[in-house]
Amino acid sequence: MTKKMRVAIAGLGTVGAETFRVISERKDFILSRTGVDIEIVAVSAKHKDLDRGIDISKVSWVDDARKLSSLEDVDVVIELIGGSEGVAKDVVEKSISAGKSVVTANKALIAHHGMAISRGIKENNVMFGYEAAVAGGIPIIKTIREGLAGNRISRIYGILNGTCNYILTVMRETGRSFDDVLGEAQNLGYAEADPAFDIEGIDAAHKLSILSSIAFQIPINFPSVHVEGIEFISPIDIEFASELGYRIKLLGIAEKSGSGIQQRVRPCLVDVTSPIAQVEGVFNAVAAEAEGLGVSLSYGRGAGAGPTTSAVVSDLIDLAAGRVTPVFGVNEEDLVNEPAWGVENLSGSYFLRLLVVDRPGVLADLTAIFRDEGVSVEALLQRGRNPEELVPVVLTTHETDEAAIHRSIRKFKVLESVAEDPRILPIESFKE
Repeated sequence: MTKKMRVAIAGLGTVGAETFRVISERKDFILSRTGVDIEIVAVSAKHKDLDRGIDISKVSWVDDARKLSSLEDVDVVIELIGGSEGVAKDVVEKSISAGKSVVTANKALIAHHGMAISRGIKENNVMFGYEAAVAGGIPIIKTIREGLAGNRISRIYGILNGTCNYILTVMRETGRSFDDVLGEAQNLGYAEADPAFDIEGIDAAHKLSILSSIAFQIPINFPSVHVEGIEFISPIDIEFASELGYRIKLLGIAEKSGSGIQQRVRPCLVDVTSPIAQVEGVFNAVAAEAEGLGVSLSYGRGAGAGPTTSAVVSDLIDLAAGRVTPVFGVNEEDLVNEPAWGVENLSGSYFLRLLVVDRPGVLADLTAIFRDEGVSVEALLQRGRNPEELVPVVLTTHETDEAAIHRSIRKFKVLESVAEDPRILPIESFKE
């Protein structure tokens, strides 16, 4: 007799509707892979009568998504509402408490409540799939948690937000402003009407905190992630970076050292010849540096209905096949609390762009400050020659302490010749 797995879907937006369609249309294929007949029995969303391009007339409609957890004929709840609080959190918690397995694409929920969810999963002996929460079409959770389970990972890094990568790519290719390209991204559906979570780096930070927990076997520590966005990046920054042989990318980077774990999301300069620099548009890429492995790079579409649904269905198949893995790769009691350390303890090379009054002595003042702080200048670029007018100046440094860079910037800001706050971008280098 064929085993059945009965599914309810909470949220019928773009991803929810596509998930409904794929499960409905590919039942036979999924059955052949698992020996389990997956059947959607209930759905819930804000509005029942929207045209979503799917036929929900044969399944139960539930007005309040929280009530899906109490349906006796449901084995698995797929949460595709989103957000770290409110209905999404209630749906997941109530479903787990009711003994139902859960699949979700909700990275914010896991970043903020992942440890509590992990405890609930164990206490109620259910399963939890969240491959879709990070880099949609790239199976990066499985890659790090299972494929690299035997490797000691020292660093993970990557492009974790397709919206930001699209904006930076188009700005470089066209010379257009950030605001202009952001508007285009919104019109194309790559950015939300309120794009703050994307452009301020928060979305990428949610994902990085999840990957760090799996890679380093630590409890999720989202508050320790240093977060900067791309909203201050200008075409002139991108132009100068290109002239110096770099591209600007919003990167999430987490690394383990003897001091603990450092996690950061911020725009960086990367060498134009590096693999991560070649990742363009809405694509994502995640790399892991590991002992005995070198670098493993995973690349693909990070968001959208198709890639996210692919990850959701993959988790459903794992559940149907009974493939059980601890949420973060090891049992919660085996996770290790590592100290978190801040970016002020980092060292490396840096790119600084300033807008200064073009008159004698300005560059000497800047380099004198660097000299006093022990910072060595590698390159200096200046545009324009308009006495008493404002001109951009770019300085790049040899390796130095980030704390020294910030002390220098504080001194730059008080110079009468510096017209606006300096822009600072780290220059990151990676193993090939």
